[in-house]
Amino acid sequence: MPVNPADAPVMGALYGTDAMRAAMGEHAFLQRMLDVEAALARAQARLGIIPEGAAAAITAAADADRLDKPALAAATRNTGYPVVGLVRQLSAIAGPEAGRWTHWGATTQDIMDSAVVLQMRDGLDLIEADLARCIAGLARMAQAHRGTVMAGRTHLQHALPVTFGYKVAVWLSPLIAMGERFCQLRPRALRVQFGGAAGTLASLGGQGEAVQAELAAELGLAVPDIPWHVARDGIAEAVAALGILCGALSKIATDVILLMQTEVAEVAEPHVDGRGGSSTMPQKRNPISCEYIIAQSRGVHALVPQVMAAMAQDGERGTGPWQAEPLAVGQAFLLAHGALVQAITLAEGLVVDAARMRRNLESTGGLILAEAVMMGLAPALGRGEAHHVVHHACDVALAEGIPLAEALLRDAGVAAKLDRAAIERMTDPTGYLGAAEAFVDRVLERVG
Repeated sequence: MPVNPADAPVMGALYGTDAMRAAMGEHAFLQRMLDVEAALARAQARLGIIPEGAAAAITAAADADRLDKPALAAATRNTGYPVVGLVRQLSAIAGPEAGRWTHWGATTQDIMDSAVVLQMRDGLDLIEADLARCIAGLARMAQAHRGTVMAGRTHLQHALPVTFGYKVAVWLSPLIAMGERFCQLRPRALRVQFGGAAGTLASLGGQGEAVQAELAAELGLAVPDIPWHVARDGIAEAVAALGILCGALSKIATDVILLMQTEVAEVAEPHVDGRGGSSTMPQKRNPISCEYIIAQSRGVHALVPQVMAAMAQDGERGTGPWQAEPLAVGQAFLLAHGALVQAITLAEGLVVDAARMRRNLESTGGLILAEAVMMGLAPALGRGEAHHVVHHACDVALAEGIPLAEALLRDAGVAAKLDRAAIERMTDPTGYLGAAEAFVDRVLERVG
């Protein structure tokens, strides 16, 4: 029975995705270790180290469905690693002649680390494909609402007018950067691991580097400058990048949750009958996607320090830190992908209420344009005096429940400088958007 809800048959519907479970799960890990063993045999056969027939037999035998899982579990429990039992079974399936050439010159960690790298490559493929989909959805939304005026909020209070397209572009920009980061980290994270017992490939004599290069070519991985048994920066960088991605997604989810509040109601998650409902309150439409973006992101953020701590390896083979990685890497990929897929729901289906945005913007009677009025009065009154006058007018407007323009016109100094039409122009939110729309355009230019 799974202990982690993300791996359970029922709760797993809420956490992660089936595609990532398939890529990062144990069956995939076993298959990827067999893939590495088979690739090693083929590489060594090309170099004349082992017979070609042996390599062919080992490759044909490298099928995780043919493994005796209970026997492998027993061997793993006994040795502390799955590779010894796996190689024993692979050798038996390949036959006595071919079997004696399996795992030639390799060490346990070579096979396990290279297998994890292959899994990470599959995981990154899934992440990058869905990230592109999320970016495309948000780009369409930013373009559609480039000029949809709404209240910008700081400290959860009305601050200045912005556009909803600007807000979406703020969400979008870090995700575009994430696509660049994932592309940049691949050469550093997706490297073959092949170093032998202590990283020197001594067991292969003068052919160690050639075997390493051939193995990398077989697996489609980069060749590192040195075996990285105890230099875990590639794996750590990949998981840290997932943490940054989840931070960016959490920002989106947090904003949407706040905008979905009944009293605000400017956006809503796409509604499907029964989604986000309550067992007792029929009216409820809860921000379910947002909640699971945040929950899964926090799970990833809790795993990042675990992988970072695993970088403190001792000597030429770690005693404990390395074994902590399997508890974190797969789950980080799984939860990050789950958060990303939930974010696609928002990117492609968020319901935007532009009319409600306008009503909320106007609900303070022009107070959100206080800075605009202050800057408009500053040339005539000086900035300090203009700030004092507008601040007093805001106090009057709040105390008496009147529009800011009305409060300003009560001030003789203001009335002497500006007529009602000028004040109303200053308190028009569409006239005080600054470079908001230009910033949207700049972000959209980065979308490929």
